Amino acid sequence: MTYQDTRAAGRRTGHSAPYGGRPAAPVPPGRPRRGPGGRRALAVVFWLGLAAAVLPWWLDTPAGSLTDTADVLTAGGRVTGLVAGYLLLAQVLMMSRLGVLERTLGGERISRLHRDLGATLLVAVLTHMALLVVGYARQEKNSVLGEVGALLTDYEDMVSAFVAAGVMVAVGVTAVRGVRRRLPYELWYVLHLTSYLTLLLGYAHQFSNGAQLYEPGPVRTGWIAAYLLVVAALVWGRMIAPLVFNLRHRLRVADVVAESPDTVSIYLTGHRLNQIDMLGGQYFRWRFLNPGCWWQSHPFSVSAAANGRWLRLTVKVVGGHTAELRDLTPGTRVWAEGPSGTFTAAHRTRERALLIAGGSGIAPLRAMLEELPPGAALIYRARTPADVLLHQELDWLAQARQTSVWYVIGRRDDPGPRQVMNPEGLRRLVPDLTRRDVYLCGPGGLVDEAVRALRAAGVPRRQIHLTAFEL
Repeated sequence: MTYQDTRAAGRRTGHSAPYGGRPAAPVPPGRPRRGPGGRRALAVVFWLGLAAAVLPWWLDTPAGSLTDTADVLTAGGRVTGLVAGYLLLAQVLMMSRLGVLERTLGGERISRLHRDLGATLLVAVLTHMALLVVGYARQEKNSVLGEVGALLTDYEDMVSAFVAAGVMVAVGVTAVRGVRRRLPYELWYVLHLTSYLTLLLGYAHQFSNGAQLYEPGPVRTGWIAAYLLVVAALVWGRMIAPLVFNLRHRLRVADVVAESPDTVSIYLTGHRLNQIDMLGGQYFRWRFLNPGCWWQSHPFSVSAAANGRWLRLTVKVVGGHTAELRDLTPGTRVWAEGPSGTFTAAHRTRERALLIAGGSGIAPLRAMLEELPPGAALIYRARTPADVLLHQELDWLAQARQTSVWYVIGRRDDPGPRQVMNPEGLRRLVPDLTRRDVYLCGPGGLVDEAVRALRAAGVPRRQIHLTAFEL
């Protein structure tokens, strides 16, 4: 069988809520949805901040003062330095896991912005260095290498600034998709954390050598205040808020259940779980405090909606860390940070939704199904029937939530999947496709293929929601 609509063929259980979720609590039509207003406000704040960062240079540079090439190069170096300093603060702020940013932007969007801003920051730093070195060399009639040596020996805090630039280059190289795919997640994550050093190493030279920042005054005070605010956000988001959360809820492993030979569901219990403001589709960063896992924190989505009694994550074994999770024992303490993400029913723009999952990507979508209004549709791609996870729960939800569920089984090039995963096939299964929000979670190839088919079928981009964990 290539695919099956389990709304018609599924089985109804004899229990009102056999999986402990919230089948009677959909997102009601009148509930305010979490729209783009907050994101637009943050964008305005970002661009105003960038303008304020460059404004001191503009005010300090009289018209007609850039008379030769050396002056122009030096001015360009100073401007790109101010831009780089501002972008560095923005990058660290995005890594702070501050609750207001997580709720407004979501971990998915923060991840994309972090990646794009990181590339811009690296270019700005390298341009800043190149322009200043060449500009100073022309002014002082020195060679480029001689000017580098002079900067390192004669200017205060320049050695640490050059080291900070080297760290940025190293982090930028490991962020390249091809390089990142070849690195173990744990190694890549540790290397990426060294980016915090750039804030420390690059701080001093801005104030000891920066033309706009070394003199006491409102500009210098404003930059120092910005640094302090970012550090405070980092301490709050990374340390204080997680500490409060974990002291309040004290999570522990209750059970580990094999869903397939390479997938397990981990059930957690704790205190005051009914007070966790969690939505289906969101994720936590989990740290399991046993000898093999305590030093690693990984993001996994919850695979069941909040129920006040337990939390559940469903994990596919793809590496050393996830293999360790199969051997967790009941009672193991868990350190969690979250919930995070805007991949939820509350962020949709239409009443009805289509969910497309591949493999273990069903986890956040299964939780979301409990909070969507009746009439949702789910397309679940799997290579073999054995790869279909949580199928009994999906069959039950198909009946209880009036959800159409299609299991599309086979390889990508098999006739059945090819008939479904194209614009005509999607419209055939879901005739009102363009009037639905579409949520996608699964392997990159499946997601890319589905996005192309959805766009060709006329689904607006704003109605397509993707999930991706933060860096």
